[in-house]
Amino acid sequence: MALKPTIYKFRIVLSDTNRDYYDTQQLTLALHPSETMERMMARVMAFCLKAQPDLVFTKGLSTIEEPDLWVKTLDDQINLWIEIGEPSVDRLKKASRLAKQVDVFTFNSKSDIWWQQSVNKVRDFGLNVFQFDFNELEALANSAQRTMDLSVMITGNSLYVDSSEGSFVINWNVLQNND
Repeated sequence: MALKPTIYKFRIVLSDTNRDYYDTQQLTLALHPSETMERMMARVMAFCLKAQPDLVFTKGLSTIEEPDLWVKTLDDQINLWIEIGEPSVDRLKKASRLAKQVDVFTFNSKSDIWWQQSVNKVRDFGLNVFQFDFNELEALANSAQRTMDLSVMITGNSLYVDSSEGSFVINWNVLQNND
């Protein structure tokens, strides 16, 4: 019998002072059996950073043809393709052909090595690549509950996350910016 995903529900009050974007979101995410809590929380943080009315989670790990998040137009064009982790060069090449904008959020403790090996191969794909601090993301992931209320404030290159489990700061670096 196959393992089933674990469902997590987030109520997020979002204040993005970088973009003057303020919203409240109700998110329901499935944690795939092979997915780590850190990766799931990276998906949530990427959602907060790129929040906009049509941004949605896809089927994720269970559907390899889709990114983790995307924004599609009414005529099914992909405006934004968001990858979480360390995707292959071929996957990023495909994404850059299909979408107007491709963003990658890397977070793993090995993401520096991935980036060193990939940077020269993906430089011309027009990607935006961001790196979350793994230790900070891990601390947030360790506090995750099946149902959580989060207050997220974005300013500069930091996400300030408050929950009943504590307060966390998630910093990110811009590895490549094509905006």
